[in-house]
Amino acid sequence: MTTHIKKMLLLAAMTLIVSCATQGGKTSASVSASASASADNSVNQVKFNADSAFGHVEKQCAFGPRVPGTDAHKACARYLEDYLRAHCDEVVVQRPTLTTFDNTRLEAVNLVGIINPQAERRILLVAHWDCRPWADSDPDPAKVNEPVMGANDGASGTAVLLELARVLHAQKPEVGVDLLLTDVEDWGAEDNEDSWALGTQYWVENKHKEAYKPLFGILLDMVGAKGATFHREAFSDMYASNVVDEVWRVAAEQGFSQFFIDSMGGGATDDHVCINKGGIPCIDIVDMRTSTTGFYPGWHTTHDTVDQIDRATLQAVGQTIAALIYEY
Repeated sequence: MTTHIKKMLLLAAMTLIVSCATQGGKTSASVSASASASADNSVNQVKFNADSAFGHVEKQCAFGPRVPGTDAHKACARYLEDYLRAHCDEVVVQRPTLTTFDNTRLEAVNLVGIINPQAERRILLVAHWDCRPWADSDPDPAKVNEPVMGANDGASGTAVLLELARVLHAQKPEVGVDLLLTDVEDWGAEDNEDSWALGTQYWVENKHKEAYKPLFGILLDMVGAKGATFHREAFSDMYASNVVDEVWRVAAEQGFSQFFIDSMGGGATDDHVCINKGGIPCIDIVDMRTSTTGFYPGWHTTHDTVDQIDRATLQAVGQTIAALIYEY
């Protein structure tokens, strides 16, 4: 792991990994590229509401930084659970006690909103909802120990999933959808790759349904900032390149190619890595930039605030995922 992580690996190294994975024939998701006429009609009718998603970002941030163990974290967990219960057919809540790299014991909350529980064919959508305890990438050394608000890194992906819950509740797709909100993703150490995504690691070992095996998963991480660029993330291409192909195709058809850039980006040690290792092909839609960290400028700083969020970015991601779902 380089000094730039949450998560960021050097592009040259990742290009080599992807090349080796291609030669080695890594298993990835089986994704259908065809859609029926009725599915096409559903795609045309579905309307993701960016104003609604933006409101969910504001609501989460109004609680304050959702750092595990704080009152803000507890209050936001109640809000998320209540919203999912109002818009999903079933909700599963996991409350594990997790131990971080610095031996802090945290009461975590993973939430799963289930749409169409009877459907055998399923799609997994993932976002983490917690905030980093320290703004260790802040340009001001005096602020590196302050918590991160996480408007983009946490709240944006969660907000898109909440709005998708409303969309899918109002117009049920044929496929089943599971909305997984994971906790304790961001309490990690730069030099310890396994210290990240603790809530997701727990879920991989304790899935909400026995023998759970969706067609594929999609992780949303930092999907709301102004000027966002979503390149093909390297681990996603390694494990599930055909899922990346499908998402980027739908994004282009929806008119969002300026956000979804069809070129290789870096690799992110994110929730999707342990999901892939657990046998579920999963891709990461993550905002990557040409910057010091490789992510959007507010990443892990005190500047990751609501004013950085752009409804156009939320719309591009949410509408793309919604349109993809109604093809299945």
